[in-house]
Amino acid sequence: MDTKRKMEELVAELNRHNYQYYTLDAPQISDKEYDALYDQLLALEAESGIVLPDSPTQRVGGELLKGFTPHRHLAPLWSLDKAQNIEQLRSWHARVVKLVNDYNTKNPGTPLPEPCYAVELKFDGLTLNLTYSGGALVQAATRGNGVTGEGILAQVKTIKSVPLTIPFKDGVIEVQGEGIMNLSVLADYNSRAAEPLKNARNGAAGALRNLNPKTTAERRLNAYFYNVGYADGVQFSGHQEMMDFLRNNHFKVNPYLTYFENFDDVTEQLADIEATRASLDYLIDGAVIKVTDFRTREVLGYTDKFPRWAVAYKFEAEETTTVLESVSWNVGRTGKVTPLARVEAVELAGVTVQNCTLNNVGDIERKNLKFALGTRVFIRRSNDVIPEILGKVTEENDGGEIIYPEQCPACGFPLEMRGAHLFCNNKLDCKPQIIARITHFASRDAMDIETFSDKTAGQLHDELNVREPADLYELTIEQLLKLDRFGEKKAENLLNALEASKGRDLASFLYALGIPNTGKATTRMLADHYRSLDAVMNASVEELTELPDIGGIVAESIVGFFADPFIRTGIQRLLDLGVEAKAPEAPRQVSTDSFFSGKTVVLTGSLQKLTREEAAERLEALGAKVSGSVSKKTDIVIAGEKAGSKLAKAQQLGIQVIDDEDELLRLLEE
Repeated sequence: MDTKRKMEELVAELNRHNYQYYTLDAPQISDKEYDALYDQLLALEAESGIVLPDSPTQRVGGELLKGFTPHRHLAPLWSLDKAQNIEQLRSWHARVVKLVNDYNTKNPGTPLPEPCYAVELKFDGLTLNLTYSGGALVQAATRGNGVTGEGILAQVKTIKSVPLTIPFKDGVIEVQGEGIMNLSVLADYNSRAAEPLKNARNGAAGALRNLNPKTTAERRLNAYFYNVGYADGVQFSGHQEMMDFLRNNHFKVNPYLTYFENFDDVTEQLADIEATRASLDYLIDGAVIKVTDFRTREVLGYTDKFPRWAVAYKFEAEETTTVLESVSWNVGRTGKVTPLARVEAVELAGVTVQNCTLNNVGDIERKNLKFALGTRVFIRRSNDVIPEILGKVTEENDGGEIIYPEQCPACGFPLEMRGAHLFCNNKLDCKPQIIARITHFASRDAMDIETFSDKTAGQLHDELNVREPADLYELTIEQLLKLDRFGEKKAENLLNALEASKGRDLASFLYALGIPNTGKATTRMLADHYRSLDAVMNASVEELTELPDIGGIVAESIVGFFADPFIRTGIQRLLDLGVEAKAPEAPRQVSTDSFFSGKTVVLTGSLQKLTREEAAERLEALGAKVSGSVSKKTDIVIAGEKAGSKLAKAQQLGIQVIDDEDELLRLLEE
C-alpha cells in the first residue's frame, strides 16, 4: 500500500474516532490506541511531506496569523427579537397565530398548519458560521454584522467537535452554531493558567478571535450547531428534518431540543430549563423558540432586524459585577481556613447577593484579587449555592490589599500553608473545628445520633467542655439537666440516641471519623474489603492503591489520618466507651447474574418508594457499582423526580435511563 493511501485510511479512521469521542461522547477505542494511530499518521506526514486537508494533526493550531480576513456570508445571520418575560412571549405567540390565521383566510386552498414550536438553549459563547463545499470545511467566520464577519478557519479547526469533512458532498452549505468553553474545562484551565480567564464566554470569544490558533487549541473549545443558513443541494420541510441532517452529517447537536404543539407546554419547558440551568456544564442566557414548519417561516418572513418566526426568551443574569467590600476567614472541620467575600448587595438570578466564595489563597492570587478591595469584580451564581467571584473587572492593582491571616481567626494558633490552603493545626482547642467535627460525627450518614445538631454541639462545647466525639459517650443525665433548654425528656432522648449509636457498623464509623478526601462510597468499600477497624488503620499506601477508585492522594490521606496520635487516641477512647464499629458478620452476598451485575449505576433525583440509600444498597447487593457522577463508563442512570444535570448528561452520552420507579423496583426484585 502506498504512503498516501495509508495516510487517507488513517485520517478517515482518526476522524471517525474523533466524531465518536467529541460529538457522540461514545469512544470506541482507548486513548492509548488513538495515540498510537495518531503517532503513526504524524510519522507518515513527516516522512512524505504530505498533510491531507482533513488530517486531525491540523487541529493543534498553526502559525501565528497576521490578521483576520473579512468574510461575506452566503446568507445573512439574523438577530433575534427578545422576550424578557412570559407575557412578552405570549404576545409573540399571539402575533404568530394571527399572521398564520390571516394567511389561511386569504389562501384557503393551501393553508398553513397550526404552529408547532422547537425549544433550544440559547448559548452564551461566540456565533460560528461554517462553510462546507463538496463535504469539506472551507471557511469559518464570526457573525460580525450579520452580513460580513471575520474569517477564523484556522481557529475553528482546533475545535475537535467541528467536523473537517461531512458525508454531504452534493453542494455548498453554511451551518451556524455556537463556540463555547465548557465550565469544567474553564475550571481546569484556570487551575493551571498563569493568567486565569474571567469567565467561559470571554474564554471562548477570546480564543476564537486570537491570531494565534495554538492559543485557541489550548482552550479546548466545544461547539453546538443549530441551523443551516444556506443550502445548495438540499432542502428541508421543517426544523426537525434540518436537525436530523446536522446529526447525520456529524455535527454536535445539543440534547436540550424539544418540540411542542401546545404553547403552554413551551412555557413549562422554559421553566424546566431555567430550573436546571445552573447544573449545566456551559453558559446559557436563555432559550430560543422557533416555529418548526419551514413554509410557515417563509410566510411569516422578517422585520428589518428579526425573523418573525423565532424569539429569544431571556433568563435572569447569572453573572454580574459588584464591588468587593471585605474578606473574612472561616475555619472548617479539618482546620482549613477559607476566605469569604462580602460584596456590595446586588440582584443576581432573582436573589440579593452579599456574600461570595473565594476558595483559598491560591484562588485569590490566580484571579488577580490580592489588591481588589473596593474595586468592581465579576461574580457568578450557580446551582443555588453561594456565588463565586470570577475575577477583577480591570487588570490594574488599584484596590485595597486582602491581608492573609498568620494566626487562626478563631483560636489565634499560627497557621500553616499547605499548597494553596491555610490550615489551623490546633485540633484540641479550636472551637469551630471541634464543633464541626462533632456535628459531622453525629450526622445521619455517620453515627446517626438522633436529635443532635450543630447548636447542640456548640452548647455541649461551651458548657460541658465537649472537645471530641468520645466526650459525648461520657455525658450524664445530671450534666445535661443543668443546661439551658434541656429538660428531662430531651436529656434522656440524647443519651438513648448516643447509646443506640454505639452499634453502628464499620462503614458508618469510618465515615464519622471524617477522613480527608474520603466519602461514604470509599468508607463503605474500605469496610467491605478489610472487615476490621484495625486492618483499615494499619493499611499501607501500596495496599490501598490496589483497591478500586482509590488513588495515591486518597491513599495517603487515609494512611496519614490514622498515623496521627491524636486520632488513634480518640478512636481507642471510643472503643473503650462501647462503640463497636462492627463489620457485617459475613461478606455481603453480591449477585452475579442480575440485570445490574457488573454495571456502573448513577442515582439522581428523588425516589418516592425507596430512599436513595436503600436503592444504592439493593443495587450493590445485585452486583452493581453505584457511582456519584455520570461519565462514559456509566451504564445506567436511575432518574427520580427533579433529576437535573446528571440526567441531561446521560441523555447526551446516550446512556440507558430508568425514569420509572415501578420499573426499577421490578428489576430489583427479579
